[in-house]
Amino acid sequence: MKPPAVHLACLCAAWCRLCDDYAPVLHNIADALAREGVPLRCHWIDIEDESDLVGDLDVETFPTIVVVDDHRVRFAGPLTPQPDTLWRVLRATVVNAAPDSRWPPAAPEVEAFAARLRLRDDVR
Repeated sequence: MKPPAVHLACLCAAWCRLCDDYAPVLHNIADALAREGVPLRCHWIDIEDESDLVGDLDVETFPTIVVVDDHRVRFAGPLTPQPDTLWRVLRATVVNAAPDSRWPPAAPEVEAFAARLRLRDDVR
């Protein structure tokens, strides 16, 4: 049985300089995990350009990260922009998560975003 596809979405804005600085951090960590055999479908989402995808999800702080698999939301929320913080979240929600891990329920607008995200073919 193959592991579920895991999507890593970073919600950002084109005008946000913090997002510009964070993009290489996100991609470097995703690349490092891929080299460890942990593939992620990485999505960089501009909340203004892709408002249909974002829907009613209210993004107030950047970076906001959403991690979803084929069936559930594993994490959704803002992070401090340090690489170690993203590493810890991804290790807990992807790398070290047991196949039968239980995740707390997500808000309906997060679940709706996750459903739309799962349909995306583009990565990076």
